Amino acid sequence: MLWSAGMVGRLLRLSKVEVAKTVMVMGTSSSAGKSLLTTALCRCLARRGFRVAPFKAQNMSNNAAVCAVGGEIGRSQALQAIAAGTPPTVDMNPVLLKPEGQTRSQVVVDGSPTQTLEAVDYFERRSQLWPHVTAALDRLRQHHDIIVIEGAGSPAELNLADVEMVNMSVARYCRSPVLLIGDIERGGVFAQLLGTLWLLTPADRALVKGLIVNKFRGDLSLFDAGVEILQQRGGVEVLGVLPYIEALRLPEEDAVALDGFTCEMECSGDGSLDIAIIRLPHIANFDDFDPLAADASVRVRYVRSADQWGDPDVVILPGTKNTFGDLQWMRQTGLADKTQQHALAGGHVVGICGGYQMLGERIHNPHRLEGGSKEIEGLGLLPVETTFLLTKQTRLVELALTDDSLAPGTLGETISGYEIHHGATRTSSAWLRHVCSDAEDAESRAEGSQSGDGRVWGCYLHGLFYNDRWRRAWLTKLGVAASREPATSSHDQLQRSLDRLADTFETHIDIDHLLSIIFES
Repeated sequence: MLWSAGMVGRLLRLSKVEVAKTVMVMGTSSSAGKSLLTTALCRCLARRGFRVAPFKAQNMSNNAAVCAVGGEIGRSQALQAIAAGTPPTVDMNPVLLKPEGQTRSQVVVDGSPTQTLEAVDYFERRSQLWPHVTAALDRLRQHHDIIVIEGAGSPAELNLADVEMVNMSVARYCRSPVLLIGDIERGGVFAQLLGTLWLLTPADRALVKGLIVNKFRGDLSLFDAGVEILQQRGGVEVLGVLPYIEALRLPEEDAVALDGFTCEMECSGDGSLDIAIIRLPHIANFDDFDPLAADASVRVRYVRSADQWGDPDVVILPGTKNTFGDLQWMRQTGLADKTQQHALAGGHVVGICGGYQMLGERIHNPHRLEGGSKEIEGLGLLPVETTFLLTKQTRLVELALTDDSLAPGTLGETISGYEIHHGATRTSSAWLRHVCSDAEDAESRAEGSQSGDGRVWGCYLHGLFYNDRWRRAWLTKLGVAASREPATSSHDQLQRSLDRLADTFETHIDIDHLLSIIFES
């Protein structure tokens, strides 16, 4: 039954909701499908007329998004907000950890970076961060009907039970019903779900109102007996078994999505244009390249070592959370030499954000924001120098094209995206100009740089390739036939993918029954 707007209103009046109801999605482990199912649930509830918002108390990812007011949140919460049909805000992810090394992360609180902490120091700050979590959740509940909360990792990490602030601590705070997700593709789904239930305290176990088996491949009826076993042994209802969804094409939450793949498996498309993206250790915002991967005329692959180089037409240096460290890694692996040789041989090289900084002549680090030395030599492929400043730029931007040699026919047009960077890069070869900027001088408003022949270029603009007309013009110049480009815009493709995700969820999960769990808890 599809709930009408009138039915939704009556339900809300009957339940006497003064603050939003909540439902929490937890997993038995990382990558069990929490983010995707939270996204699906946001979409399903929004399509029924509810004012929905996502929430994740603490996220760890270098894939970040920028809100309208300029603050950072995790990419997954921004996607969930889009699914819910509501603008992303910093309250949806009050604490964001952006890894800069093996044990340290930059801590972003309420959208603004605070400091870089080692893991042990971060856990000691739990008492200081928890009020930010509860305040953000409380604010969201004042303006919505339902908050869909995402957990992190597993709620049964016993050594973290006293310090975690993203799983059962949040569920207890708002007395939220919990949906527990198990990943059958990993194997051992009975141990995952039943083991998690048995490790929870009785009070926490009572909050778990439903189990969901995720990523089933093949005939779902083959797991009918498994559903009965889970319900009998766990004492919790199984709300459904979800199939594995192929080729969904939604932005990934973080670089874990790339870690389990070989170079060959990472390739997308079978087209004639070969684009090699350097898989930096601290790669950030690699969803920048999803529109390229969606083009059948383009072959996109991620390269980790010199022996995976192949014969690319275009090499892209993506964003990174550790420009110094990743540039040194490129030199150690031989990928820096490969990139420079490719450019000298007339190949195309592109740098986005941190990758743009690397392409310059030198990077200055006077405040030692990334530790180590105060400066490092760049790859010397663009006539720019970068200085890391204490103030971090996080903003949505519109840029006018002052040069269309990269994408013929786009001169004077406007493109949009967002910036996240500490670096300030002065350029004398700009091809973009900030449309709305506080800067008064033309030099400060200039953006991006390109070589004299246009084969090497870069800029700070994340989301550049989502500008369909510019992307298609650039690819056409590189020899990609426009007829093979997707007919629909990147925005429409995203909306269709979200609807396809929600349709699959609704086919296998009784949403009306789930609503009764939410409103009766």
